Amino acid sequence: MLSSITPLGERGRASRWSVTVTAHLLGSAAGGAVLGLLLGTAGLLLPTPVPLAAALLAAVATVAAEAGRWRWFPSWHRQVDEDWLHRYRGWVYGVGYGAQLGVGVVTIVTSPVLYVAMALMAATAGPGEGAVLGAVFGLVRALPLLTVRSVTTPGRLAAVHRRLERLAPSGRRVSAVWSAAVAVCSLVLLGGVL
Repeated sequence: MLSSITPLGERGRASRWSVTVTAHLLGSAAGGAVLGLLLGTAGLLLPTPVPLAAALLAAVATVAAEAGRWRWFPSWHRQVDEDWLHRYRGWVYGVGYGAQLGVGVVTIVTSPVLYVAMALMAATAGPGEGAVLGAVFGLVRALPLLTVRSVTTPGRLAAVHRRLERLAPSGRRVSAVWSAAVAVCSLVLLGGVL
């Protein structure tokens, strides 16, 4: 998607990049909010230790996966529909792609950190709190689209992809450190509830 929704690509489709990206950011935040609302509501129905234990397990699994020690985690091989790029206006596919990205589990899951975020949404044990956490999650997932704002030529697109490829190991380390912190916090909170 980073290759498709660039100023270069949007100009070729007679769309404005700023409009498409704004729609994408809003759609992703909304998709995350809906996910958080549902998981926060589910968290209300579960005994407190259950979502905390899920967060702990997901966090440990994420640390293992990001360290290259564990390769398997639930996913499926569904991408967003690329035909939307040529069928709809930019703001329509911006919202649609963003909502799917914000929900997270309806497309390919590239990191198990998604499951940590979902467990934390459930651990809020409240629809409002879950929705806020989900909206932040969705927005953060959409922010990498801003890295392509300077892509106005094919050469710049290639340069952005090379830079993102170089940064991928750092992203995995950040994900692992954040997940380790979640694991420690979940363990402490579990100790207080049990």
